Amino acid sequence: MENKVIRLCAPEDVKEFVSAAEKCDFDIDVIYNRIIVDAKSFLGVLGLVSNPVTVACRGYDSTFENTIKKFAVG
Repeated sequence: MENKVIRLCAPEDVKEFVSAAEKCDFDIDVIYNRIIVDAKSFLGVLGLVSNPVTVACRGYDSTFENTIKKFAVG
């Protein structure tokens, strides 16, 4: 499992991120403090907009990895 920190700043960013996550055949979690949200849930991820969150992937997909890099913090 690999963890990356990202920040989604607008609903359009959330839409792009969730769309990319939905194409993956493995579980992806978005973690903020003690809150864990399924990355394939638009409303769940939208609730965390503007906060730096950790993305925990249980697999690898090059397209999704490029999406994560686009929103990476730091």
